[in-house]
Amino acid sequence: MTIRTSRAAYVALLVLTAIGYLWGLSRNGFANEYYAAAVQAGSISWKAWFFAAFDAPGFITVDKTPGAMWVMGLSARAFGFSSWSMLLPQALMGVATVAVLYACVRRWFGARAALLAGVIMAVTPVAVLMFRFNNPDALLVLLLTSAAYAVTRAIAAEQHPARWMMLAGALVGFAFLTKMTQAFLVLPALALAYLLAGRKSVRVRVRDTALAGIAMVVGGGWWIAIVELMPASARPYIGGSRTNSVVELALGYNGLSRLSGSAARSGPSAEATGLQRLLDPEYAGQILWLLPVALISAVALVSLERRSRAFVVLWAGWLVVTGAVFVLMDGTVHSYYLIALAPPIAALSGPGLVLLWSRRDHPIARSALSGAALLTAGISFGLLSRASAGVLPYTVLIVGVLAAGLLLVNPSHRRFRVLIAGLLVATALTGPLTYSIQTISVRKGGTMPAAGPDVSSGGGRSGALISGTATSQVPAELIALLEDGASGYTWAAAAVSAHTAAPLELAAGRPVIAIGGFNGTNPTPTLTAFQQLVAKNQIRYFIDGTSFPNAITTWVKATFEPTTVGGATVYDLTSPA
Repeated sequence: MTIRTSRAAYVALLVLTAIGYLWGLSRNGFANEYYAAAVQAGSISWKAWFFAAFDAPGFITVDKTPGAMWVMGLSARAFGFSSWSMLLPQALMGVATVAVLYACVRRWFGARAALLAGVIMAVTPVAVLMFRFNNPDALLVLLLTSAAYAVTRAIAAEQHPARWMMLAGALVGFAFLTKMTQAFLVLPALALAYLLAGRKSVRVRVRDTALAGIAMVVGGGWWIAIVELMPASARPYIGGSRTNSVVELALGYNGLSRLSGSAARSGPSAEATGLQRLLDPEYAGQILWLLPVALISAVALVSLERRSRAFVVLWAGWLVVTGAVFVLMDGTVHSYYLIALAPPIAALSGPGLVLLWSRRDHPIARSALSGAALLTAGISFGLLSRASAGVLPYTVLIVGVLAAGLLLVNPSHRRFRVLIAGLLVATALTGPLTYSIQTISVRKGGTMPAAGPDVSSGGGRSGALISGTATSQVPAELIALLEDGASGYTWAAAAVSAHTAAPLELAAGRPVIAIGGFNGTNPTPTLTAFQQLVAKNQIRYFIDGTSFPNAITTWVKATFEPTTVGGATVYDLTSPA
């Protein structure tokens, strides 16, 4: 591949990725309305933006650190808050991730392997989903992939590798400010790759790794320190925590409880741990397509390409550690978490397949490539059969078997080899591309989105006024009430849980208190605090949209008269019964 051809292919990859990720972007509406409410609040109030508060006055934050909300909030301020302005940076992060992954692989194996890795990354279904969604995972993956690139540069650097390692540490630190402790799962791979393969002495490599650790602490710790040192009365309550502490949130709700199961489980197979979790229909379709290829590629790279061992340590280490945590965790699990496996799978599969193809005259390499084709065809057949009753699953299976058979025969004629290469590409990409196209074509929303067709018994849960109701379904009469009847009040309304509050806040464009935070279980506000807010005329309405037992709900029902507005039960908190 000439330089001009490789550059043209790279530009085409990025352009096509951008088109795919941006196509019909507003179709997803406000996607996860819980985070969308925080973006809306941040577009109104800088205080809400800084803390990632759920509401503009800043009563409570969302249950994540604010990195992703900062980026989306700035976009909303620049272009005005809308579905498109909120999701635009997410799509651009996807394009940037493909670009960074390409650059990383190219430094080791050249343009051909980098291009294939970039294509695999771009069409991975869970990546397509999350780069068109407003969860923090898009920024997390971009930052961690960039950290891997920085370590790659540090390994190759003759001068000042510490600068690259410190950059890697700072990127991981900011990734912590995006999705907390999940960012740290890549640390063993990043550190070990540099310690084993850096060009400097062992002492210097250890020093550089320590400096990277310091940069990580600074990069992720400055915001934590501000929040923890600030009086609780001067900032929002830290949503998701039991003690109004971001440290507790990081180590508990978003940390050990996700592994141990001490937090409430959610997701279709949250009870199942181990490798069988990856075989669940909802999880498998997100990422499983080329996972065996990535593992075969890792073995091939170590066995056949000695100079690539540090590369394998970096990316296979990321894949193994993150994958092991995912399959073994006993707490809250969602299928979209699997986006964290997309970069290492793509990074390993691209150069691995190119290497095996270049060595196909060797029986072992040819057999490995043939086996990879059969495994991929089988996986694609199984996944596509769950979602399609047509001929596509059988076509992919036949193409894969044909490719594997021709590989074993290994014809020498150039036309046959071009045919085999085309069959291999079709086998590898048809399945994930089909799921990705479906993901782009239909609306994806709620708190548990999944790429591809719905193959589970449940669906993504949306923020709900009444179970199943999203922003677009909030009654017009209720919107008018909040818009016109709550002028001059700090909060237009209060409702138990963000599932009820988020669609109200988004539809009416007015602040709503989410009592109890995300799922209504956070210990804020207390009944006394809520009564004080009502006494000061800071909240106009209470919207009863949940059966969750709550002292505030009981008090409201005993104190105020209910009315029905657009099918919803509303209490005017300025008019006691």
